[in-house]
Amino acid sequence: MKITDDDSTAGQAVVKHYRHSQVLELSPDATPEEIEQYKKRKRRVFAHNFREVFLTVLHNLFIAILAAWWLVPIVWLIACSFSTSTSPNTTTFFPTELTWNNYIAIWNPGTDTVNQFPTWFLNTFIVAVATCLISTLFVLQVSFALSRMRFKGRKALMNLSMIMGLFPGMLTMICLYFLFQYVFKIDNYLIRLIIAYSASSGLGYLICKGFFDTIPKDIDEAAKIDGANEFTIFTKITIPLSKPIIVYNVITSFMAPWVDFVLAKIILPAGDPYHYTVSVGLFNMLDKSLVGTYYGVFCAGAVMVSIPLSILFLFVQKYYVAGVTGGAVKG
Repeated sequence: MKITDDDSTAGQAVVKHYRHSQVLELSPDATPEEIEQYKKRKRRVFAHNFREVFLTVLHNLFIAILAAWWLVPIVWLIACSFSTSTSPNTTTFFPTELTWNNYIAIWNPGTDTVNQFPTWFLNTFIVAVATCLISTLFVLQVSFALSRMRFKGRKALMNLSMIMGLFPGMLTMICLYFLFQYVFKIDNYLIRLIIAYSASSGLGYLICKGFFDTIPKDIDEAAKIDGANEFTIFTKITIPLSKPIIVYNVITSFMAPWVDFVLAKIILPAGDPYHYTVSVGLFNMLDKSLVGTYYGVFCAGAVMVSIPLSILFLFVQKYYVAGVTGGAVKG
């Protein structure tokens, strides 16, 4: 008698399938040929399982190395924020003594012209919230128009937007500075930043439009039969059904000014710490003449800057993922 394949109903061998392994049971009255085939099959199963385990261990080890590579600087930054040393600690990874003085100093700067973190934090928060509201509104309106409306030049406008999005934003930074400084003559630096961050936000319509495309158009047609216009459909139907993509746009538009340094450095005035954002102000502490005194304060400020974004992601993570995946369906 011969042992047949696993999918055969004949044969004396019973094959049991588990998630990552196969266990073969041999009948007590098996012939020598069946025993030999059983041993060969068992060796093949062992080799297969060993290969799977080896690849899994190798994969997890690779992920662990990447995670450590990413986490070590963050852990060191947090450790230095509690250090009693005011300069970078290069002798030990963790500080020998811990203190809250750096956090106290970052929130109570007094008349210190180098450290004005509360003012920077407020400036950044104002710019980020205003940019978030304006950008989200722009993106939703543009996406709705391109998804639901049909008008002359629609395809050409979408193609032009895609082409313009291929150019890096850094190409326009110098131009923006001269426009604000000499053409529009806007004196308020925070308003300059808000305009710079939100003016071109409508070009980022693609993911939001893809999400709107997944909403059945039959709903719009039923609303039009009841007398609803485009504005009513947008505010009463589309927006309530688009919570994930709205959260996605809120997060991305809030993060841009919160973590940006280059554009803020170009637009904001040098030597005036009361107009800085957190990125510009903290970077100023790393000047070679100041880093020996303010490095601990810089680390504490960097930790404080990350807290709002971390809290935001914790609360809206599921909507963020749903918005990204829903907007990537088609577009």
